Amino acid sequence: MDGVRRGLRTVARGLGLALALAAAAQPWAQAQAPVQVRASSDAFPPDYAAVRAAWRPSDARLLAADGRELQRLRTDFSGRRGDWLSLADVSVALQRAVVMSEDRRFYEHGGVDWLASASAAWSSAWGDGVRRGASTLSMQLAALLDPELRRGPGGRGVLQKIDQMWAARALESRWSKAEILEAYLNLAAWRGELIGVDALSRVMFQKHASGLTLRESALAAVLLRGPNAPLPTLVQRGCALLRELGRPGECQGLRDFTQAALSRARETRFDAPVRAPHWARLLWDAGLADARGEIHSTLDRELQEAAVRSVRRRLGELRGTGVTDAAVVVLDNRSGAVLAYVGSSGALSDAADVDHARAIRQAGSTLKPFLYGLALDQRRLTAASLLDDSPLGLDGGGGLYVPDNYDHRFGGWVSARTALASSLNVPAVRTLMLVGPDALAGRLVALGLPLTRGGDYYGYSLALGSADVTLLSLANAYRALARGGDYAPVNLRARPGAAAQAGIRLYSPEAAWIVGDMLADRNARARTFGLDSPLTTRFWTAVKTGTSRDMRDNWCVGWSADYTVGVWVGNSAGASMRNVSGVSGAGPIWHDVFDWLYRDRAPAPPARPSGVAAQAVVFGEGLEPARTEYFLGDTAQARFAPPGKTAGHGEPRIAEPVDGTILALDPDIPWDRQRLRLRAVDAGARPVADARWFLDGRPYGQGAAPDWAPSPGAHVFELRDARGAVLDRARVIVRGGRFAVGVTGPGAAAGRAGGPEAGNHPDAQGKH
Repeated sequence: MDGVRRGLRTVARGLGLALALAAAAQPWAQAQAPVQVRASSDAFPPDYAAVRAAWRPSDARLLAADGRELQRLRTDFSGRRGDWLSLADVSVALQRAVVMSEDRRFYEHGGVDWLASASAAWSSAWGDGVRRGASTLSMQLAALLDPELRRGPGGRGVLQKIDQMWAARALESRWSKAEILEAYLNLAAWRGELIGVDALSRVMFQKHASGLTLRESALAAVLLRGPNAPLPTLVQRGCALLRELGRPGECQGLRDFTQAALSRARETRFDAPVRAPHWARLLWDAGLADARGEIHSTLDRELQEAAVRSVRRRLGELRGTGVTDAAVVVLDNRSGAVLAYVGSSGALSDAADVDHARAIRQAGSTLKPFLYGLALDQRRLTAASLLDDSPLGLDGGGGLYVPDNYDHRFGGWVSARTALASSLNVPAVRTLMLVGPDALAGRLVALGLPLTRGGDYYGYSLALGSADVTLLSLANAYRALARGGDYAPVNLRARPGAAAQAGIRLYSPEAAWIVGDMLADRNARARTFGLDSPLTTRFWTAVKTGTSRDMRDNWCVGWSADYTVGVWVGNSAGASMRNVSGVSGAGPIWHDVFDWLYRDRAPAPPARPSGVAAQAVVFGEGLEPARTEYFLGDTAQARFAPPGKTAGHGEPRIAEPVDGTILALDPDIPWDRQRLRLRAVDAGARPVADARWFLDGRPYGQGAAPDWAPSPGAHVFELRDARGAVLDRARVIVRGGRFAVGVTGPGAAAGRAGGPEAGNHPDAQGKH
């Protein structure tokens, strides 16, 4: 066989020399460069099955838990390649158009169309000067399979052409016509970076290749002849091909149709649903794709789609409030598998490619459950312990840190259960005073939260969520509470049906259960959220919301016995939202997701650990209704009453200024125009109309809210009764000059000095 081939090559050299001399005047012939004769190789052609198996799309494919494709992720930018399509998945119209345009005697020849070759040679040497191609589909496929047969910058020389013909004959002897046509359609370059019929169809025509029409097929076929040909040339060739196919009427409007298709050819994405691009990128970067570029995940396809729909619907309802983005994470409590992951709102987002589930954001009140769990484990309080929800001023180093509640109201003495479930800020700060910022910061780091500073940096504002976290890490920290205080990282390598993770014990099962019971208590959260809100589900769930400084971010995170769901809502730029809190922004999405998870069943609440004791309790002064409360071990007691206060029972007290307030006079405002408001309230936090005020031992005035023009120095305000007995006292220091630290001005109530340098973040209000 090789002898025959050498003979043909000898003849071909002579024929090629004659043709070259005859065509010496043709520019295309003059441009050819000499090509070395390729040695014979028994390895060609490769096996059809091997060629198909070696095909790699330019996109990795994220597969859902059931094996169905969920997302495509561009990972190779050398060319745009889709899937390998079998001939049965390619439109018959496209097959006809390609054969008609490139090799109309494809089904008749054995790899080389000698008639077309002779006609092309004659035309090139002695014809009308128009170069005519004679490469068959088999010859073109041979060049695609063997780099040595590919056309160089100066075209192919005669000897390289003979090698190509020989390769085509060998290809036809081992491959069927269907296999040749299928491989050609999948390996050919069509336009720009588009390689293969799947990429062509999805990008240029935004449909599957099986649905290509005759007009689309004609345009695709003429692209093979000149992938980067200009628009007029493509229109002319496409119309000519349509006439040959017996459909001249399709030429009408072909120019506009072609122009639109060519503009789509520059798109960087396939026409494929965008369901989980951020999770696909995370797993790809983690090296979890297999050799075929497939990423097997535990995402539940239907759950993922339900979460995406909820994000789009709920954000549509919040249009005009400054909300443009959201993120959702759903975790399996046992295995740590990620069941749903929405990184952004997609088309609604100003930064759709940003993964907001891993973006650093201020936590707000979502850190409070970890604080109360720590206090329970340290036996510093119980769920029924009373905490003082009244104005509080703490030394922040350079000034006073004055936390406030979200609604700017105070409730007096409340139980820890009510304080946590209703997300009251002042009781949380008082709890942190018991535990210590360093202890809480250390626990948060152990839970996987990305705190970069110690407790001294955050100070008491850490109770209100001044630290930055990500949604993924926050949801997984809540999963530790759902697992009875057992922490384990998110399991990126989990597979469907994975076994329960081994973890690290960070909370006792008893403390974790009580925190969950507090967060599941609809009555306990009624003070802030009411009895009917998105936080209320028809089955047992523990849930906490959070809103960061200036309403830049809001959160809703909670768990059931089976799942933990976290939701973040905000916008990419970090701008403030308008009247959107955790319960109104993130809450509805959280509710939707849990509703879908338990659409056909109602889970049982987590079982109470044996170390949790139930005890009937009552509260002194009727502070809260009697109830059954839960305690760790021997911490149970039956009655809870507030301790004595400086101001007697039920008597007025000073609400403003807070004792220890430091003020700085503003040098740019006349001193006599600057005012400090004085406010007295009764035990129910109601204004006292007949309050008697004394300043530095002398009568100052009477009424619920007089004001005072501050003067430099140390001052003492007293509230007295009709007999002159002191009911309450507040010390105030007023500083003059620009160097002073504090906040002053008309109506200033308390210094809010401090910041990172002072070891706290007083602006973090930890809203619910």
